[in-house]
Amino acid sequence: MTDTMTRPAAPTPPPAPTWKRRLWWPARNTWRSLTSMRTALALLFLLALAAVPGALLPQRSLNEQKTAAYIADHGLPARIMDRLGFFEVFSSIWFTAIYVLLFISLVGCLTPRMIEHAKSLRARPVATPRNLTRLPRHERHEVAGTPDEIGQRLMGNLRGWRKVSSTVTQTQDDGTTREVVEISAEKGYLREFGNLVFHFALLALLVSIAAGKIYGYEGTRILVADGDQGLCNTSTAVYDSFRGGNLVDGTQLAPFCVQVDSFKADYLPNGQADQYSADVRYQTGSDLDTGDSKPATLKVNDPLRVVGDRVYLLGHGYAPTFTVTFPNGEKRTQTVPFTPNEAVTLLSSGAARFDTPGGLYPNEDVRRKNQIALEGLFAPTALYSGSNNTLLSSSFPDARDPAVAIRIYKGDTGLDTGRPQNVYSLDQNLINQGRLIQKDQVNLTPGQTATIDDGTRVSFDGYQPWVSLQVSHDPAQQYVLISAIAMLVGLLVSLLIKRRRVWARLTPADDGPGDKRHTVVEMAGLARTDQAGWGEGFGDLVKRLLEIDEPARTGRRTTSER
Repeated sequence: MTDTMTRPAAPTPPPAPTWKRRLWWPARNTWRSLTSMRTALALLFLLALAAVPGALLPQRSLNEQKTAAYIADHGLPARIMDRLGFFEVFSSIWFTAIYVLLFISLVGCLTPRMIEHAKSLRARPVATPRNLTRLPRHERHEVAGTPDEIGQRLMGNLRGWRKVSSTVTQTQDDGTTREVVEISAEKGYLREFGNLVFHFALLALLVSIAAGKIYGYEGTRILVADGDQGLCNTSTAVYDSFRGGNLVDGTQLAPFCVQVDSFKADYLPNGQADQYSADVRYQTGSDLDTGDSKPATLKVNDPLRVVGDRVYLLGHGYAPTFTVTFPNGEKRTQTVPFTPNEAVTLLSSGAARFDTPGGLYPNEDVRRKNQIALEGLFAPTALYSGSNNTLLSSSFPDARDPAVAIRIYKGDTGLDTGRPQNVYSLDQNLINQGRLIQKDQVNLTPGQTATIDDGTRVSFDGYQPWVSLQVSHDPAQQYVLISAIAMLVGLLVSLLIKRRRVWARLTPADDGPGDKRHTVVEMAGLARTDQAGWGEGFGDLVKRLLEIDEPARTGRRTTSER
């Protein structure tokens, strides 16, 4: 009978508390998944995919009328997309959620990598492996000199490398010992640094864009290029449309004023715009008090930069001038911008409303019934067609032969209701209700006049060009530029710089007792690119470091040797 002894089992660790298993571990796993680089790349791709509807579909913040027309034309699918936020993509909840998750993922992913990179910069290079022949690149040379002399030569030639040299005692088979010099060197830490710079710059770019949207604003205004109309950036009420960030209330706009003196457009023979520019005058700072102004020229993609804002020239059109002469001889003149219906020929449509002179009709009801309204088309270069040669269209965008085709209405134009109206068309409800009655329909050229039954005369005096200006304020635009440049630099650094390691073992040659004038040098290299990491450059590096020209005794290991 044999006695056996059993080792006592190791104590079983106590189970984790129930709350930790239910709350902490799932939360930890979720955080690790969210902050992985794979998740960050997936969210970045999802963010780009989510921005596609914002580029393809009309956005309510940019053009509310066009968005409403698109929804009306496409019926139920468009209404469903509207409920899902496809017409307000960049302010929708789902786009914001992707944006915030990407931000959190990048922060959680990059912070540990930055800490590890900082630690690796302070760490010593990896010690020399015991068997250098197993590495992808290995060479052996016998060089004149002692190990200390060769080691000093190598350390001196490894400029730009992080390196360390040590002397170890090596025991031989016969029991004797000898001093061996080992050198470890590393290069290419900027590769990881460039990678981190790229990702942190991407993070800064996202933050800058978000800050620009929160603190920035954009406003558009149509101005007649006659030297009289101007735009003063004092409140949101001066703009035809204004879109501000969540923290912009319109009370702290940068003060400046712009007036448009003239506009010039050049067209190709096919009617396509070649170039157009506007001569403006602007005032800032003390000029607002003295009345002095500075000249400037606006061109496409060449904005006026003033007090941190940019004034862009977006588009142009024509504003016909009409004069209404009432039966008592009093006149009312308006220059009304018409909106282009055809982008190539600039055939435009619009409307004008004229109130009666004060005292002409003492009774308010009678006064409202005698207001004049005009609605019609403006053709820069008139082209007539139809059976009676009266159907007006345009053949060229330049104003070579301007003409208008207008309907003249009399009645209540809706000026006294206080309700906002479309500046480019009359209220169709007033016409349907008989409150606004059509009196005539005529084609006029500059200088011609039409007279209705009560003696009121409507004259077409000519036209003025108008321009559409956009004032854009983005306080983070410089940071966006800096972040984009940093991303490019970091990407180039991470792609061009290679991470490499070199080891050397310097062993005294067995040339006889006391003879240490020759040294056996074993050198090996390792990198993270291509099969061996060096291409054909490792041998040249060894020769340069050792300052020799002789061929190596052993070169790159073949596939069979591995």
